[in-house]
Amino acid sequence: MINAHELVKVGIESWGIYIPELRHSGEYIAERTGIPQNILKTKFGLNSKSIAGPEDHNVAMAVKASNVAIRRAGINAKDIDLIIWAGEVYDKYLLQTYGIKLQNDIGAANAMGFDINQRCATFMLAFNLVKGLMVMDSRIRRVLIASGYRNCDLINYENPRTRFMTSLSASAVAILLKRDHPENILLASEVITDGQFSEDVYIPGGGSGIPVTTPGGDIPPTAYDVIAKKLNYLEIPDPESMKNRLDKLSMANFIKVIDSAIRNSGYSRKDIGYLGLLHMKPSAFDHVAGEFGVDVKAKTTYWDEFVNLGHMGQNDGIMSLEFGIRHNKIKPGDLVVLAAAGIGYSWGAACIKWGRA
Repeated sequence: MINAHELVKVGIESWGIYIPELRHSGEYIAERTGIPQNILKTKFGLNSKSIAGPEDHNVAMAVKASNVAIRRAGINAKDIDLIIWAGEVYDKYLLQTYGIKLQNDIGAANAMGFDINQRCATFMLAFNLVKGLMVMDSRIRRVLIASGYRNCDLINYENPRTRFMTSLSASAVAILLKRDHPENILLASEVITDGQFSEDVYIPGGGSGIPVTTPGGDIPPTAYDVIAKKLNYLEIPDPESMKNRLDKLSMANFIKVIDSAIRNSGYSRKDIGYLGLLHMKPSAFDHVAGEFGVDVKAKTTYWDEFVNLGHMGQNDGIMSLEFGIRHNKIKPGDLVVLAAAGIGYSWGAACIKWGRA
């Protein structure tokens, strides 16, 4: 089987991040959730987290991150051929195509934009997709993948069933990929999905199941239930069942998807120079890093950054890349492996050969 990275060379030209200034402190979160601060730190890996301000809508934040990437690359937004929205489907207005809105807001008049979503694993899917699109269409030379995330809005701190998502926070990231770019070569990526978890996490109110609108424009009785019963927040109907099924698969799938991406890139575990994982509980983070023999202090980012920022969804991988470079953990020649998992459930990984080819 021929991998897309063997047919077309794609490199990371630049990237950008945006983190809102507002925070929920550990003390505030402890008061709202009833979880002691020491447990938040040791079990959840959380001292504090970023939250979105009044104007920090997902696309608005992504515009800021995208502009950083564009300036860093020294290009004009009109030089972008394709925009992929890899952020969340929840924003200032619903049912917009956010990739197209982002195209307009950054002035990428010559681009085409569209949206994809696989929750926290979306960037891994986007990497996979870009390589395939470039193989099929030689006109695509530069792609912007961007994401805004503020699912912290959708967490009810008082709901014990959704405690494992307490760390959800807010941020935006953007990354520019360029055909034949001689640096930071994107190698293989891999994605696994398992549909048995597709109805374990969702927002129960506001859809056609418990609607807040009707075809005639009347307000249905269920609309009042959505607010009164807090059905507009993320919910896990049966957390025990989800945990039991997920515990049997999650770590194994993380390891499987990372191994597959490394192998298809032509490398082995011992070649990992930096492992960029999404924010998860410390014990799980240590387990995955330990499985690959990665020093969590020297070759990953966790306690030095994410413990004070929380889980930024699909943005975590690019944030980890930023922090790895900022703290001199990523060096030229390193094999950088990014990995994530998203509710639904999906697991993804991507490999990058950092530095000049």
